[in-house]
Amino acid sequence: MKSEKEKMLDGEIYNAYDDELVKGRIEARKSIREFNDICEDEPEKREEKIRGIFGKAGKNTYVESHFKCDYGYNISVGDNFYANFDCVFLDVCRIEIGDNCFLAPGVHIYTAAHPLDAAERSSGIEFAKPVKIGDNVWIGGRSVINPGVTIGNNVVVASGSVVVKDIPDNVLVGGCPAKIIKKI
Repeated sequence: MKSEKEKMLDGEIYNAYDDELVKGRIEARKSIREFNDICEDEPEKREEKIRGIFGKAGKNTYVESHFKCDYGYNISVGDNFYANFDCVFLDVCRIEIGDNCFLAPGVHIYTAAHPLDAAERSSGIEFAKPVKIGDNVWIGGRSVINPGVTIGNNVVVASGSVVVKDIPDNVLVGGCPAKIIKKI
């Protein structure tokens, strides 16, 4: 029989109030608080701490404070990754980000999802869908990437966009919901 954590990681319905998962979120939040409190004039220390939080981080990983996430270990970023102020990653499931990606302030990436039925939703069960972001992607400020979305390579997401569907390579998208504006 699978644990609630195994169900969570596999994108199945799971109980978010499971003791192991609650403990994991608390530990991650403590580590994130420590990371956010490291002074900006200590970039090596900041990078070392975020590498300990993320499941995988390539060369030149820089995350501005205040950053927040659920677990951390489900986050994978490639080389030359930059996340500006106030980014939030709900990494209940995998978040994979390629090389040379830049996130403007306030970008939110969500993998957690909830049942549409109110009784099921209020019971504490939820599920997750992974998010994958290709190489050379720039996501504009206050954009939201929803569960299950894949963003291709060389994509620009305009500020304030809400991405609810997969985005192909080499396009500019924007709006709510985000739509292709033009090929680039």
